[in-house]
Amino acid sequence: MVRIHEAPDTATLASSSTSGPTQQDGSLGQAAFDLHLHDIPLEQEQQGAAGPSDAVASSDMEDGLATVNQKPEMKLVVISNRVAPFDPNKPQIGGLAASLEPVVERSGALWVGSSDTRGDGTDQPLPLVKTGAGDVARLDLPEADYPGYYRGFSNSTLWPALHSLPDRMSGSEGDYESYRNVNAFIARAAFDVRDRDAFWVHDYHLLPLAAELHRLGIDRPTGFFLHTPWPPPEMIEHVPHHREFMKLMLEYDLLGFQTNRDLNNFLACLQVYFGLKSKNGVVTTERGQTRLEKFPIGIDPKQFAEYLAAELSPAEEEKLSSLLQNFEGTKFAVGVDRLDYTKGIDKRVEAFNHLLAAEPGSIRLLQIAPSSRADVGEYQKYKEDVENAISQVNAEHGTGEWKAIHYTNDSFSQAALARLYRAANVGLVTPLRDGMNLVAKEYVAAQDPNNPGVLVLSKFAGAAEDFNEEEALLIDPNNPEEISDAISKAANMPLEQRVKRWRSMMDKIESYTIHHWAADYLRELDKGSITVPADQFDHLGLGWTNEAEMPLYQDYAAALTSYNEIDPADAALKDAAYGDVKSAFEALAAPLKHTQDRLWDLPAATASGDGHRGQELGAREH
Repeated sequence: MVRIHEAPDTATLASSSTSGPTQQDGSLGQAAFDLHLHDIPLEQEQQGAAGPSDAVASSDMEDGLATVNQKPEMKLVVISNRVAPFDPNKPQIGGLAASLEPVVERSGALWVGSSDTRGDGTDQPLPLVKTGAGDVARLDLPEADYPGYYRGFSNSTLWPALHSLPDRMSGSEGDYESYRNVNAFIARAAFDVRDRDAFWVHDYHLLPLAAELHRLGIDRPTGFFLHTPWPPPEMIEHVPHHREFMKLMLEYDLLGFQTNRDLNNFLACLQVYFGLKSKNGVVTTERGQTRLEKFPIGIDPKQFAEYLAAELSPAEEEKLSSLLQNFEGTKFAVGVDRLDYTKGIDKRVEAFNHLLAAEPGSIRLLQIAPSSRADVGEYQKYKEDVENAISQVNAEHGTGEWKAIHYTNDSFSQAALARLYRAANVGLVTPLRDGMNLVAKEYVAAQDPNNPGVLVLSKFAGAAEDFNEEEALLIDPNNPEEISDAISKAANMPLEQRVKRWRSMMDKIESYTIHHWAADYLRELDKGSITVPADQFDHLGLGWTNEAEMPLYQDYAAALTSYNEIDPADAALKDAAYGDVKSAFEALAAPLKHTQDRLWDLPAATASGDGHRGQELGAREH
């Protein structure tokens, strides 16, 4: 592969327009994209009755489409801050790990993330470890920059801002520089696998990673998926350097979001801060095109069913049995959350206080809350607040033998959690904001079809876009009274209604799993890769075009076929049909003018007629 143009400055974007050709290199437009259909004499085309391009006759069009459909499996690089443990007996470290583990194990992908140790920042070869069909590489991120990158900019600045909690934001001036330095370090490590087909980057820790990959000359299709929410413009402006890292995000070929709300918020930010608008889900800048789409993440319900039947280790079996004994003969609700202020645990505890005051002894709460980011001050304070509130509720509503809220910071395997979900009458998923929250879907998947529990769900969790009010009980997580009423309703709901709600949610979970999510995303990302040979597109220049333009190409090919079928003797009809060909071609060509910064494959130099064009392009390589 050869480059035909050096990447533009990663901080430079078209600031006010989403259409029209870029002006960086006029000669490039002439050499690489010969887009002037009118240069071909119309009379010559009519006499030959072959249309504007013999090379794109209908049979060749079919060959081109076949090329698209015959692409081999993608050799994928997945990059995130952390990597799953790949051990069913160990607890998952979050929704991201649970989502990506089956993708990597089954697809043969390479997953790059951080290790539990820190290094001196020296670049080292990727430490590959075989995991299922895939590989994992855990990096020792640089000690000097790690605190500013992780505790600082990622989790004290970005995390609260993305969840629309500006009062929780903190950080220091140097955090952003450390954040950029760690992203650059990870990009240098990924350079070892630069020849893989595509890069799939995950979550807010790595917003600028595509720009760092491009700076190193890696120009494979690169996608990003945000597992958290994305806030509206008035919220993101609280983040230092928000304009810069949003520009850098447009270095990705594909940006994926959990919900329509998150996608629309991001588009609103582009409009407010850069004057950029999307057209058919595509934002065009001087760098090229970035596609933006919603991909709601799912779970693997079959695997979750296997968890329910799986044997636990003797130690965890004993721990689980002891825990469930506390709830024998009583109804209970379960909440499973990292001990994070975005999860609304404090409001949930307040809701139980309201409920038990109105209905003493009616229901209990099992709150599982493994500690999270314990070295961040806001998290330490939140932990204290939650534990104090639980102590007060238990003191007011409990007895020596009856504890209203059973609280633990222990972690559990997925198999143990599945049993706890099934045993609970109510599942509480009440975050203040959340990208998706897979606990909601896991709780539903774990239920007994003949006697299911009821899901109480925050309307601000991404899962609420999947589950409507006829399925889950949707609540405002900031309103303890509303949560209390929903818990009471759930605990006393008739069986017939519970089954109906559960069945509807389970149908959705089974129809769109984690595997559908990954396949849909990668299928869309693959559209950014080279797919159609240049000799199918003589007038689109040497190189290849991408599959994202195929619908427009089909319009052009159809117009061309119609033109070719007209009798050359019918000059008026031929002229009219040629006008349709030109219009279809111009529609196809316009967006391709913006795809300068790509890798292009040159066709083999065979005939002399092709040779001079290859030399002309080669003279402009950098």
